[in-house]
Amino acid sequence: MLPVDLSGANLSEATLRYADLSGANLSEAILNRTSVSDANLAGANLKGANMINARLERSNLSDAELTGVNLYGAIMADVKLPRAKLSHANLSFARLSRADLSRAIMRQANLTEVDLVDAYLARTDLTGANLSKATLIRAEMSSTNLTGANLREAIMPDGKINY
Repeated sequence: MLPVDLSGANLSEATLRYADLSGANLSEAILNRTSVSDANLAGANLKGANMINARLERSNLSDAELTGVNLYGAIMADVKLPRAKLSHANLSFARLSRADLSRAIMRQANLTEVDLVDAYLARTDLTGANLSKATLIRAEMSSTNLTGANLREAIMPDGKINY
């Protein structure tokens, strides 16, 4: 079966729950307020997609290409994003509680006021990322690269990051 090509498609407010879009091309697609919860997007290309206020709870985006994606205000609790490429992505005000972002590449990403409660960020590359006012309660950040990251007013109750 050939991968699905929805590049540039306008899928705003669509319901794609439980969809198998693994390896799909959704680059530059418009998915604002779309429900993609419980979906399989492993290895999908979402480069430059607009996903403002989208719902992605429990979805699998492992190894996905999300460079420059706009996920402003997205609800992404329990999402799986290991090894995903999220450089220059906008995740401001997104809810990523219990998300698996292990080994993700998030260089220069905007994570302003993001909810990362109980998130798993081991070995994640957050070089130059903006985490101002981010909530990092119980976030696992062992061996995470925070070189040049902005953590101004970030909420880290225990005040420590394991390297």
